[in-house]
Amino acid sequence: MEIPFPIEFLVAGTPVSLQAKRRQSLDQWKSLVIAASREVLPDAHFATDGPLSVTLFYFPPGEMAGDVDNLIKPILDALGRHIYVDDRQIHRVVAQKFEPDDIFPFRAPSPTLEAALLAQKPILYVRLSDNPFEDLN
Repeated sequence: MEIPFPIEFLVAGTPVSLQAKRRQSLDQWKSLVIAASREVLPDAHFATDGPLSVTLFYFPPGEMAGDVDNLIKPILDALGRHIYVDDRQIHRVVAQKFEPDDIFPFRAPSPTLEAALLAQKPILYVRLSDNPFEDLN
C-alpha cells in the first residue's frame, strides 16, 4: 500500500546526535522515530521511491546544548527503508529548533504541529511530503 503523503508525526524525547558516544542511545532514538512513524502509516505500506522533503521542528525544554544540524542524519537514517528506499530521495530538509523563548505564532499550524506546540517538551515534529517544492510556490 502506498503512503498517503504528506505525513506528520511527533516523537517525544530528546533527539540523539550521530556523534553520540553511546551507540545504544542512538539505536534507541532511531527506534522511537520508527515507532512514532508507524502510528501514521498504513499497514503493509511499502517504502516510496519518489522525491521527498522533510521538515523537522525540535522543541527542547530549554536552551539546546548541541547543534541542530547534528539531529538530522539519525532521523533520516531511521526513516530509510521504512518510509523511503534511500535517503538520496530527500531533495529538501528544513530543520529548526524552537527554544522556549524563540517560539513564534504559526499562521496556520496543522493539528499535529499544534499538538507539538502544546505538548510537554522535549518533542520533535516530523513532516514528510512527496512534493519537495510545495513551500516554494
